[in-house]
Amino acid sequence: MSNNNQTLRKTIGLSAALSTVVGILIGSGVFFKPQAIYTATNGGPGLGILAWVIGGIMTIAAGLTASEISASVTKPGGMMVYMEEIYGEKIGFLTGWVQGMLFIPAIAGALGIVFAQEVVSLLGIQNKTFVIVIAISVIVFLALLNSLGAKFGGGIQTVSTICKLAPLAVIIIFGFMNGDSTSEIMTPMVGEGISMVSAISQVLLATLFAYDGWIFVGALAGEMKNPSKHLPIAIVGGISVVMAVYLLINVAYLFVVPASELAMSNAPATLVASKLFGSVGAKIISVGILISVFGTLNGFILTGGRVPYTMACEGKIPFSNIFSRLNNNGVPINGTWLVVGLSVLYSLTGQFNLLSDLAMFTIWIFYTMLFIGVMKLRKTRPDMDRPYKVPLYPIIPIVATLGGIFIVTSTLMSQTKNALLGILITLVGLPVYSLTVKNKKNDRKDQDKTA
Repeated sequence: MSNNNQTLRKTIGLSAALSTVVGILIGSGVFFKPQAIYTATNGGPGLGILAWVIGGIMTIAAGLTASEISASVTKPGGMMVYMEEIYGEKIGFLTGWVQGMLFIPAIAGALGIVFAQEVVSLLGIQNKTFVIVIAISVIVFLALLNSLGAKFGGGIQTVSTICKLAPLAVIIIFGFMNGDSTSEIMTPMVGEGISMVSAISQVLLATLFAYDGWIFVGALAGEMKNPSKHLPIAIVGGISVVMAVYLLINVAYLFVVPASELAMSNAPATLVASKLFGSVGAKIISVGILISVFGTLNGFILTGGRVPYTMACEGKIPFSNIFSRLNNNGVPINGTWLVVGLSVLYSLTGQFNLLSDLAMFTIWIFYTMLFIGVMKLRKTRPDMDRPYKVPLYPIIPIVATLGGIFIVTSTLMSQTKNALLGILITLVGLPVYSLTVKNKKNDRKDQDKTA
């Protein structure tokens, strides 16, 4: 095992790390989130464009900060392991609970919905019931594919990565060439009757969904030749490239279609493509977007089952003996179907933006705690092995923390019902944790008696 790790550490240089960061971050949000952004601004383009910049800066600060602990704590399990290292077993459990019960299945459900909406739009189907049916079908289909083993999942990821970049490039190039370059893209900042303060948390939640994935970047540290030098460059450089792409495509959107019209479409990229290329060209772009969303959804289903599986292997959830099982192909099949079942339930809402906002709000509570935890560990464990240290400490962790606090508090005020639902689902994890701890103690007592 250790030899493999040594080999991995020598394989990733700066260019490979940069491309990996870009590949992780670019997903489906850039194709679909303009609707939520320009609805929140009431058709005002300025704040929407500004949000992509602010969201990018927050993501850079978040990635630089979180990578310090992910480079130091190399045990499998991701964020729930980092949080356990900082705050103890209960908070570590709640992190895994939120990831497995809410964040991953809600995002998977949201992706199923936008996939279905794109299919319905492509086929010209008017009946909205088909959106739910197609969303559930694609989620279950991908679960069946992934049950055959990791090779299938990996192949889908490779194809989808190419397909998600192609529509972006085409829309950017032709949008700038054929769009109206005199279009106002920064004024007005927001439409009539909307205040900047009330809109900013909603537009940031939308852009942060598009930037999400940075938490996995720190895992590269253990595979890099020189993480202390190259990881911050990869994070800043990679996220800056993604930010530039997001800015370019959103300016291209606005050159072709006004923000007020983008706010009315649940498939903004397809709308822009239809204006640029007509119905046939738009359908070709739609197919590329569909494959991209399909691949992103596949990534969540491929990795999602690993969360309950990891927790079950450590006896941290009820029915651990069931969720810790692997099938003949080495897939945590019961953990995968748990996440898929929840994804199907979430998809019944038919609300992409509601689900993605719910997931992003809740996970950002834990992200913010993680940023604070990095500073906490600097004081409580100064001698901890840190292959990579966050640059400009403590400024960058403070920026990340303040950004997280703003997202959480402003969402509580502007989307109170959605935020409270996320908190409620999180708190349900507490009695589950207590039950698990109690069962563990009883099992130990029984073992002691039999011994």
